[in-house]
Amino acid sequence: MKLTTQEITRVAFFSALLCLTSFFVRFGGEAIVPFSLLPLMVLLTGAVLGSRLGALSVTVYVLLGLVGLPVFAQPPYGGLTYLLQPSFGFLPGFVLEAYVVGKLVERAPQPSLARIFGAMLLGIIAMYAVGVPYLYGLVRFYLGSPLTLGKALEIGLLPFLAFDLVKGALAALVARAVLRRLRA
Repeated sequence: MKLTTQEITRVAFFSALLCLTSFFVRFGGEAIVPFSLLPLMVLLTGAVLGSRLGALSVTVYVLLGLVGLPVFAQPPYGGLTYLLQPSFGFLPGFVLEAYVVGKLVERAPQPSLARIFGAMLLGIIAMYAVGVPYLYGLVRFYLGSPLTLGKALEIGLLPFLAFDLVKGALAALVARAVLRRLRA
């Protein structure tokens, strides 16, 4: 994958925004899956950068955390041990989320608000499709807790779904305005 200087700058800029977002909005304390505004920024990243650069930007963010920078939502906030956090699966889910949103938005030269919001919804579904099974698998099989799939959905999906739909709507509004400016 050969990138231009402008593309590298955009990827780095959005990776930095993801890091900043994770610093300023850490809610949930001891919750297994914390509340955060990070999904909002991931949705915007995918919509504005497109599938390839959006997924790359989120991947850079995840790698920065895995090498030890404190950019994740829960202690230890970074490092390879974060792989053993039940919420880690949402991070690769974010990469898929950005890719899905970007792919759907970039297909239309002037995407409508409805199309962008639809892309946001499918991106959110993609994030949960990776995050919740990881949560279930890690807690059930690695930690040995008798967690059911229903309980995993109750912990990792239900408390956040309404908020994520609001984030998706907000991200769609912002993305539409940004895309109009960029494409004009």
